[in-house]
Amino acid sequence: MGNEKINPYKMAQAQFDKAADLLGLEPNVRELLRQPLREYQFVIPIRSVDGDVKVFKGFRVQHNDALGPCKGGIRFHPLETIDQIRALSMLMTWKCAVVDIPLGGAMGGVVCDPHTLSTKMQERLCRGWVRQMSKNIGPFTDIPEPDIMTNPQHMLWMLDEYEVLHGGRYPGAVTGKPVTVGGALGRTEATGFGVVYMLREALKKLKLKPKDTVASVQGFGNVAQHVIRLYEQLGGKVICVSCWNHHDRVAYSFRKEDGLEFKTLLSITDDFGEIDKDKARDIGCEVLPEDAWLEQEVDILIPAALEYQIAMNNVESINGRVKIIAEGANTPITDEAEAVINRMGILVIPDFISNSGGVICSYFEQVQSNSNHYWAKDEVFGKLDVKMTAAFINVCELAEKRGINLRDAAHLIGVARVAQACRERGWI
Repeated sequence: MGNEKINPYKMAQAQFDKAADLLGLEPNVRELLRQPLREYQFVIPIRSVDGDVKVFKGFRVQHNDALGPCKGGIRFHPLETIDQIRALSMLMTWKCAVVDIPLGGAMGGVVCDPHTLSTKMQERLCRGWVRQMSKNIGPFTDIPEPDIMTNPQHMLWMLDEYEVLHGGRYPGAVTGKPVTVGGALGRTEATGFGVVYMLREALKKLKLKPKDTVASVQGFGNVAQHVIRLYEQLGGKVICVSCWNHHDRVAYSFRKEDGLEFKTLLSITDDFGEIDKDKARDIGCEVLPEDAWLEQEVDILIPAALEYQIAMNNVESINGRVKIIAEGANTPITDEAEAVINRMGILVIPDFISNSGGVICSYFEQVQSNSNHYWAKDEVFGKLDVKMTAAFINVCELAEKRGINLRDAAHLIGVARVAQACRERGWI
């Protein structure tokens, strides 16, 4: 596992500072964009079925809404912090801007472990979060969506509570809903499929075909599952997958030299994306330590779990064969580790274009919900592919023109667009 002592907010600010220097941004613009416009921190008291009251800490950070209403996930995680939420809200601002959708950046969360909460407690927690935030979110203000350990059912409870409080039907107030109640077809697959769309374009750039490549993946949640599914359909082979084991409180890597079949892996996985290690052995997998996914002799690494998983304490273990790292997770590589990776000549597809499929499809869902007109799944995937391919081409062109890497180029495009919107609004 990577270095856990990183301050994510300071890291996000350092990346912004680098972009601001390259753009020559004025001091007042830097001051505005370097911090969130608004922050909310609150507690959510929940009464359990046995009558005890448990108190949970909740967050929502709205970084910037110059380009449009705020957009961002809500995550349930026992180690969540306000600095992590601040960092992710800033990242979401640049992500929306670089893929050219009219939204700003936000992020929210609750400090909890849903593994230990009953379904009823999870519902009460979702409704409690909305009660605290109901005046500051909405279809034209700030639209939440799922993130780590939240799902369509959580989003529906949140939407229902919002509609009860506001006395009407507002399907565009929350995205990532079940398809049966206003959700967008394709939303479940969108983030993972989007990573593969970007990977496909990067392979073209390196003159490689997916069928001639091998990959190793960290994570087996929603994003990683759909990455593996589509990559496999394109002819690629995944030989190693790493995921968390809740009972042992440690991650394992599952390796099979002749390839891990997606459907087989899915059949031995629970609802939280945890692979059963005993059943994995039964299908011929080696069960290895958590960082083994990073050491494999593969062409592609796809970190699609948590933040800062590739750091200075493990970056040197990356195999020399690796040509591409496609970031499925948010900020899975520390700045120091990325400097090493760049010297190794590995192409990094940065998170805020690589995993932007989720927010793009959430935007599509918002549009459909607000207009009460829904698209077929093929239409959603077609529009998603066009958006993401255009963003990749724009970032690559700027990277080549300026002689910089893809992350710096993506930052330049995103920050410049938001700064321009702030100027045109007269904020600065």
